[in-house]
Amino acid sequence: MQEMYVDDIGEGFPLVLVHGFLGSSAMWDPQKKYLSKYFRIITPALPGFGESSKLKSLDSINAMATKILELLEKKEINKFNLMGHSMGGMIVQEMTKLSGNKINKLICYATGPVGDIPGRFETIDISREKLKKEGIEKTANRISKKWFVEGDKAKNFYLCDNANKSTTEEAADNALKALKNWKGIDNLKNINNETLIIWGNKDTAYNYDQVDTLNKNIKNSKLEIFEGCSHNVHLELSEKFNEIVKNFLHIKVF
Repeated sequence: MQEMYVDDIGEGFPLVLVHGFLGSSAMWDPQKKYLSKYFRIITPALPGFGESSKLKSLDSINAMATKILELLEKKEINKFNLMGHSMGGMIVQEMTKLSGNKINKLICYATGPVGDIPGRFETIDISREKLKKEGIEKTANRISKKWFVEGDKAKNFYLCDNANKSTTEEAADNALKALKNWKGIDNLKNINNETLIIWGNKDTAYNYDQVDTLNKNIKNSKLEIFEGCSHNVHLELSEKFNEIVKNFLHIKVF
């Protein structure tokens, strides 16, 4: 049976990076190159996406979270830092419920506490309708452009484009179903990890209210706002993003 694809590079305390909707392991390339100098970087590709596109996709955030925890258990990784982007940010919130005390520090990036995202550039139902009508290639390209201030002219847009070519229509639809049916707001009060929340102020997928709700309800959290960035801050201002992540993870836990 084919295993979920995962990159595992660098040495030191593990940092697990969970990609979002239409993502892949390769979408973290600038982070792998830089952060692997300081940490052991684990970057899975979710079933149906990117390098795991041949695997049967999952239709719940809980199932995705469970799959990643199973992967980490196989690797005998019992304590780790964790970052999730977009849908991946919802997956990492779910992982806090399932993982006991395995997670050290948490980074919720360009994400929110509710899967049926209020204020999104279009509703989840409309995205599903357009996916059915237009197909995966057109839908993925249209949505990915919204993740960069410069659209498909952005320097690292090609990483999205490559991931889009691998993603199956079934995986995209299942992920949209998973988003629509997920609510994590009641769990925020139970997240005790030191948490960094990252958001670009031009993000049209998750508005300020989403990250503000995370920041107000997670006890030990702080919010870092990137001016002039959209949804993919890690690909728009990679150097600054990487430094902020490294510095946050290197702060001693008391």
